[in-house]
Amino acid sequence: MTEHEQRTTAGRDRTHKETGEDQAPAESAQDNGAAEVSTDSTPSGAPETAIPELVIISGMSGAGRSTAAKCLEDLGWFVVDNLPPALIPTMVELGARSQGNVARIAVVVDVRGRRFFDNLRESLADLAAKHVTRRIVFLESSDEALVRRFESVRRPHPLQGDGRIVDGIAAERELLRELRGDADLVIDTSSLNVHELRAKMDAQFAGEEEPELRATVMSFGFKYGLPVDADLVADMRFLPNPHWVPELRPFSGLNEEVAAYVFNQPGAKEFLDRYAELLRLIAAGYRREGKRYVTIAIGCTGGKHRSVATSEKLAARLVAEGVETVVVHRDMGRE
Repeated sequence: MTEHEQRTTAGRDRTHKETGEDQAPAESAQDNGAAEVSTDSTPSGAPETAIPELVIISGMSGAGRSTAAKCLEDLGWFVVDNLPPALIPTMVELGARSQGNVARIAVVVDVRGRRFFDNLRESLADLAAKHVTRRIVFLESSDEALVRRFESVRRPHPLQGDGRIVDGIAAERELLRELRGDADLVIDTSSLNVHELRAKMDAQFAGEEEPELRATVMSFGFKYGLPVDADLVADMRFLPNPHWVPELRPFSGLNEEVAAYVFNQPGAKEFLDRYAELLRLIAAGYRREGKRYVTIAIGCTGGKHRSVATSEKLAARLVAEGVETVVVHRDMGRE
């Protein structure tokens, strides 16, 4: 499967691939945010505390937490692996008292610390009470990919006990269900390798300035399944399929003639206008709720023509409105 991903920012473009991994990685997680921390014990005349950013990285075992954490470490983050959740507020406070030496903290939370996992919700509430802004990155992957990775390194799943790997995966999904729902960014690494996952993390965290909202617009083919990390899904199969036009069939939606054919169909331009308007409404709500990332999936039958053309047009609209946007053509070239 080939993937094409274009990252577009106001004033610059760059191309990169979406990321993931092929083998079960060592577990790591991260947290970042801005915190209000008491400074009563700061000596008179000492520099003011610098509130560190906080990112929590969690997700399925084998989905790439260690790679994501290592990437942040390479970007200059202070990374703590498998920190008990109850100690996260303490870590933030220590970072705030470091006189700017620890400006960004990433914390790994995983099932290896499952006896402490019940404390995570309490710690998150504590951070919120102190007005600490935190982001949660959740690494996701399909059962098939996770089984393949564990088998390739001959490792048991941390929760499988006397059962099978799939039993451990099912138990972990249930344990992490609520956390996944609270995640600011979900990355599906099912079909990705280590280098692509690092590129994805770089795309999200390497920038000097944090945008209000980042969007991923992903074209896909319904016959290959829905993207598991999609927040919104649109179906372009209401438009005639260029596949049945012999002179257009070999080309993709990146071709100008294919795109013109798609948007000359009744309802195509109206859909784009109304969907863009709907996204403006949703984006405003996401910003109010502090959600920084959104994945918009645009589907057609094979993910080659209609969804690709529409994704490109929609991404251009988002960029024009100041939304930092990544375009991913998940299934283009897969046929």
